[in-house]
Amino acid sequence: MNGPRDRTAIVTGGAGGIGFGVARRLAADGFAVALLDLDEGAGKRAAAEIEQSGGRAVAVGIDVTDEQAVQTAVELVAEQLGAPAVLVNNAGVTRDNLLFKMSLDDWDTVMDVHLRGSFLMSRACQRYMTAAGWGRIVNISSTAALGNRGQVNYSAAKAGLQGFTKTLAIELGKFGVTANAIAPGFIVTEMTRRTAERMGIPFEDFVKGAAEHTPVARVGQPADIAHLVSFLVSDGAGFVSGQVIYAAGGPVC
Repeated sequence: MNGPRDRTAIVTGGAGGIGFGVARRLAADGFAVALLDLDEGAGKRAAAEIEQSGGRAVAVGIDVTDEQAVQTAVELVAEQLGAPAVLVNNAGVTRDNLLFKMSLDDWDTVMDVHLRGSFLMSRACQRYMTAAGWGRIVNISSTAALGNRGQVNYSAAKAGLQGFTKTLAIELGKFGVTANAIAPGFIVTEMTRRTAERMGIPFEDFVKGAAEHTPVARVGQPADIAHLVSFLVSDGAGFVSGQVIYAAGGPVC
């Protein structure tokens, strides 16, 4: 049976935040890792850091909403690192605003990146996985899927990813491919920093307030999500599929 050192993982939005944390962990687990990101320069720096730590990594600049670009990127990864066996759909954006202030462009941009992007990436990668009889897809959702003021677009997209995940699990399971979603709570990333700026709150106060409302009394780090991804893409998680796991430091209502 093949192990991580014989397999390739693709992480979208892999240049920073949760994506880079996941890519770094998968590389440490032995996967060859492709970091796909709109910011190619940041992706190359992230890939170089992984390689300096002894891993195998490549960076590909890509807009995950572009059908042809996705197809080309996945084929490139297959040529350079090997057929993708793991896909982590992490690429995401926010365009926060209250409903009556939200533009159509704000809505479409968030929907396109999260949903169209995950669809295109999953469709492109699944043919390699089903041919091999083994694959893992992990979609990064959010606790915002349960509703969050000022994020009607983001909440809808993240909730959509959960339904998308469950359907992938149903369709691909007989081919040895699992699909699961992780819904993080507050994770310290540049995205949460920008949210604090938008709200006019010092980031340190933003973090402290979130920690006070979290049962484990702290906020999350990218490594917390990376550990969970590491399990879900392992051979040992082959009977776990179609699940949405809330990684939020406590129960989520």
